[in-house]
Amino acid sequence: MIRIQDIIDKVWDYNPDADFDLIERAYIFSARVHDGQVRLSGEPYLSHPLEVAGILADMHLDVTSIGAGLLHDVVEDTHATPEQIDSMFGADMAHIVKGVTKLSKLSFRSSQERQAESIRKMILAMADDIRVVLIKLADRVHNMRTLQFQKENKQVRIAQETLDIYAPIAGRLGIYWIKQELEDRSSMYLYPEQYREIENLQNQKKHERDAYVEKVKGILHDKLGEAGLKGQILGRYKSFYSIYNKMLQQNLEFEEVYDIIAFRVILDTIPQCYEALGLVHNIWKPIAKKFKDYIGNPKPNMYQSLHTTVIGPFGERMEIQIRTQEMDAVAKSGIAAHWSYKEGKQADEKTRQAFAWIQDIVEHQKNVKDPQEFLENVRIELFPDEVYVFTPAGDVKALPRGATPLDFAYAIHSEVGNHCTGAKVNGRMVPLRTELKTGDSVEIRTQKKGHPSKDWLLHVKTVKARTRIRQWIKTEERERSLALGREMCEKTFRRNRMALSTMLNSPEVEKIYKDFGYKDADSMLAAVGYGKLTPLQILKKWAPQPDSDEENKLPTHAPAPSKKKKDATGILVKGMDDMLIRFGKCCNPLPGDPVVGYITRGHGVTVHLKGCVNAMQMDPERAIEVEWAEDVTQTYPVRLYVRANDRVGLLADITAAVSQCDANITSINTRLGEDQQANVYLVVQVAGKDRLDVVIASIRKVNSVTLVKRQSR
Repeated sequence: MIRIQDIIDKVWDYNPDADFDLIERAYIFSARVHDGQVRLSGEPYLSHPLEVAGILADMHLDVTSIGAGLLHDVVEDTHATPEQIDSMFGADMAHIVKGVTKLSKLSFRSSQERQAESIRKMILAMADDIRVVLIKLADRVHNMRTLQFQKENKQVRIAQETLDIYAPIAGRLGIYWIKQELEDRSSMYLYPEQYREIENLQNQKKHERDAYVEKVKGILHDKLGEAGLKGQILGRYKSFYSIYNKMLQQNLEFEEVYDIIAFRVILDTIPQCYEALGLVHNIWKPIAKKFKDYIGNPKPNMYQSLHTTVIGPFGERMEIQIRTQEMDAVAKSGIAAHWSYKEGKQADEKTRQAFAWIQDIVEHQKNVKDPQEFLENVRIELFPDEVYVFTPAGDVKALPRGATPLDFAYAIHSEVGNHCTGAKVNGRMVPLRTELKTGDSVEIRTQKKGHPSKDWLLHVKTVKARTRIRQWIKTEERERSLALGREMCEKTFRRNRMALSTMLNSPEVEKIYKDFGYKDADSMLAAVGYGKLTPLQILKKWAPQPDSDEENKLPTHAPAPSKKKKDATGILVKGMDDMLIRFGKCCNPLPGDPVVGYITRGHGVTVHLKGCVNAMQMDPERAIEVEWAEDVTQTYPVRLYVRANDRVGLLADITAAVSQCDANITSINTRLGEDQQANVYLVVQVAGKDRLDVVIASIRKVNSVTLVKRQSR
């Protein structure tokens, strides 16, 4: 276990004038309030905040950050209060600790909602003070290092969250060593068999690769020395997650991944970097389109380097990165290398501009209520690959890879996006669904009568574009539904010799719409247009004894009652009984999956997975809360895709693995690829998501299987 003196020594090395008394007082307080607490590993709980503080010291952060690292769990896990932290250590420290503290003491409807709100809180706090997320990353690094002491299901959940949220945040902040460690440690629990396989393959030829690294370093050292260039030359192995991703995306064998080893040349000045690049290209032939100049065009997180891929000394592809000492510090530490919080100062303007994307996340997500949608949007915002395109005036806009002219239009301004009717890319008219490439010059055509369509949601990548399109569609749908609801109510009121206007102008109308759970009369009328409410329900509230027999003909489902009735499908619909329930064939939800219902005209309620692409395109006003019944007994179909190295008996072993889990295969189809990979498509009947996880785990254990995943269609 790291000691407090070790942390103080680390801080002394880079900041001898630091307030070490603050660190020591934070340590004493943390030791006192955590006294008697033990981690799952059996170590004293104090070992965790000490390790977190040690990681922060390795990142050369200020003493307030390190003190907050020592105190980051005291509010959540001990009797300490934010007020105590404020009075003993100051408002700055209290503010950071409060931002780092999770929401475990509040009640939520689901663990997913808790996760979403914890991440939302973290992002809001890091927009205000970036030190919050640096402490969260250090906390997550140590938790991943000790994840083996958690239960298996919790290991998978934490690893997935780490891969989805925390590793991309580290990447966007430019802290690549944390990004790589979080990705690799997550992969150990998410893809254990593949991890062990790649690890064994790497170890088998380690001596050969070490000799290869030394040979290439020697060649580079000699050539640079002849040109009078003195610098550091490093060889590094590609991370497990990078290798696994490349094998998966490009359908490669391990031996076919050419850049398992990469080289880095570190020099003193930028001119030396370009001179070294010329020397490298003179020694080995460069590969076209594999050169990237991040010095002239830095990444948004301030990363700078020259990247080139060449044909190496043995005819193999080889990546070489060339950068200065300062650029290497940024590449290792990201925002921490630009730290300017020392002695109470705020971050400099350059740093704030480089990380304006954090503010964008806050701005775009502040009105998103659904936890699944929020997490999906945050993942999109953290998408690491970007393209850089130009406005007609020559300004550069950074967009996620796969972005279209629609994303570009909304990046310019919401009104430009809403009225976009066409786009020119590099002077030529192109469809709005065209994917943009780095260096493209984009010009947007607009018309006052132009407006978004639902199809646009299929062709945008940015959260801002998706959010603005949904807002426009929601407003249009509401106006249409309001007009339809008003017309339907007027007809029903006239048929009963009454006037809708009389009710709307009366003082009692407020009680009526509030009884139905709406904020105003227009919302109540719009609900009629959406099909969530009927005119007769409103009429019965206004005149309890209507002179009509229509109530026997029309459904009278109101959203206000909380009564729930179990449907034969195993789905409970909030506030509605005897509804026709259908499952979306696009996503095939299972008991245990987070689901949402959508009211359809004439077809009852369709149930989709939250986050289903088709569901995301539907009018949010038609959404209705649904949940799985507790005593579901029936089984549901789910599609699985299995990829494996083809061999005799493979299909028999897969079907046996499914049968061992008391699951029934209703359909199976196999296809052999040119690469001798077997592609197996199954439809399996299971009772719920928990049972499906067991089936998938069983198939993964089959020899030669490399991938098992659930398919939506």
